[in-house]
Formats: sequence, C-alpha cells, structure tokens
Amino acid sequence: MTTTRRRRGRPKGESGSRDLIVTAAEHEFGEHGYDGATIRAIAGRAGVDSALVHHYFGTKADLFAEVIGIPLRPDIDVPAILEGPRDEVGERVVRYVLEAFERPEVRRRGVTMIRVAIGSKVMSPPLVGFLSRELIGRITARLDAPDATQRAALVASQMAGLLVTRYVVKLPAIADLPVDEIVARVGPTIQRYLFD
Repeated sequence: MTTTRRRRGRPKGESGSRDLIVTAAEHEFGEHGYDGATIRAIAGRAGVDSALVHHYFGTKADLFAEVIGIPLRPDIDVPAILEGPRDEVGERVVRYVLEAFERPEVRRRGVTMIRVAIGSKVMSPPLVGFLSRELIGRITARLDAPDATQRAALVASQMAGLLVTRYVVKLPAIADLPVDEIVARVGPTIQRYLFD
C-alpha cells in the first residue's frame, strides 16, 4: 500500500490561489489590523498552506502593500533614505515622497490610499499599523534619541499633511509649487524633527 504525502508549498493547478489569498488578507487586515493579522491566519482563511502565501507575496508587508495598493514601500526605501550625509536626510525624505507622487500611477494609487485611510473605519487601523511598524518603527530604530518614536511620528504627520494638501485637497499655494521649492522649505523641518 502506497501512501501519498501532501507536498507543502505551491500546489499544482491552483491558479486562483493568489486571488483567494488577497481576499483572505483583505478580511484579516480589516478585522484584526496589520499587527493582528498573521500569515498563518490568512492562509487558513484562504484554504492554502502558509508557504504558498510566502511564495506569492514574500512578507506580510508585501502582502499588505498588494491588498491596499500602497504605491511606496517605506519598509524597503527608508533605510536607504536615512543613509548618506546626515545633514541632508530631511531633504531626501521630502524629495523621495514628492518625486514618487509626481508619477501619475503612484499619485493615483496614493491619493486613493489616503482617501480610504481617512474615510474608512475598516482600512484605517491596518494602514496605521503598517505605517507605525514599517515607517515610524524603521525611522525610530535608526535614531539615537530617547524620543525617537515621537520624532518619527512628527515626520509622518508632516509628510501626510503635505500629501493631503498637495495631492488630495490640491491647495493652490502648495499644489503649484515646484518639487525643489517644497524640498527646500519642508526639508529643514523634517531635519529638525529628526535630529535637533
């Protein structure tokens, strides 16, 4: 008698598994937030093995970015931004975000994400969790200051306000400024939040 062992990982012939995982992740993130949702729970809800979730999406941050359509990846980009000359970090942060949002495909998804985060009781907590861990947490880890979390949160609040006024509300005094001018004006504020 031969026994067939179930292979872990990517099952053959399950082309719809990726969509099932995304749908399951939407529910898990919506119900439990970013921190409360787990790859194991998402896999269980989708009826697949956890290895398949990792196969398609890699990490929880990657899966969340897919679900919510995040056009920027602070978990990947922030470490690179914080490298280099310390006295230019503030300007690099502002330039990175604005240059990304100047690209139409990023702006479209980014504005949608901001509107959803502001107006949705379901999606706001997962987004806040993601930004707290993947953006604020990463900045905090790189700062050598007792109030690093507050400094990182101030950076996030400044950048969120800038994105809302420039790309969502489109306040003319901000929306019409060239990126270089905003970098020159806002960069020093970000620099002060981080290091002064």
